[in-house]
Amino acid sequence: MSTIKVWSDLLCPFAHVAIHRLRVARERLGVDVQLDHHTFALELFNGPHPRPGTDSEAVGLGQLEPEAGFRLWSQPDWAYPSTVLLAAEAVHAAKEQGLRESEELDHALRRAFWLGSRSIGHRQVILDVASEVGIDSTGLAAALDDGRARSTMMADHAVAVTDAVQGSPQFFLPDGSSVHNPGITVRWEGPFAEGYPIAQNTDPEWAERILKQAA
Repeated sequence: MSTIKVWSDLLCPFAHVAIHRLRVARERLGVDVQLDHHTFALELFNGPHPRPGTDSEAVGLGQLEPEAGFRLWSQPDWAYPSTVLLAAEAVHAAKEQGLRESEELDHALRRAFWLGSRSIGHRQVILDVASEVGIDSTGLAAALDDGRARSTMMADHAVAVTDAVQGSPQFFLPDGSSVHNPGITVRWEGPFAEGYPIAQNTDPEWAERILKQAA
């Protein structure tokens, strides 16, 4: 089994599209490639997640890849997750149960936020989402409560601040090559969080190429 390392932020819509495309292509090809998720925590660079930024990107990328699933935030503003560090920690902690479990939790958390407007920064929401995809939420709760995966998550940030990772998302293949935000080139109409992204180029076939390369 081959492994692709994925560096991303849970609230990054570009990562949501890229991971969706990769998972769909993997199923179509039937290749045995697993995803090992790592944290590129945008909030540790930029501060709390700005809702206007994610809303505007969701509108643009939702048109580009509607099957990924995007909805504008529909819950009260106070429920919006300005931080998802605990959710990212949970994805790391789930690796105790297996990389498959970690990948499924990552995917489920993204869909819970983008499609369900669920506040995935909250401990109980994280555990509920984990239970819904068959993860041992009792074991996950214990890992979150004693913080055993926190240092691993912060070790990712120590790498993220270097030149080793360009941003969210970035995929590292077994042969040592990597690709940052594959398949999408955008320009902004207006300033970030006030305007919206316009796709200048989209290449969904990148996912099959790197899966075949990884396999």
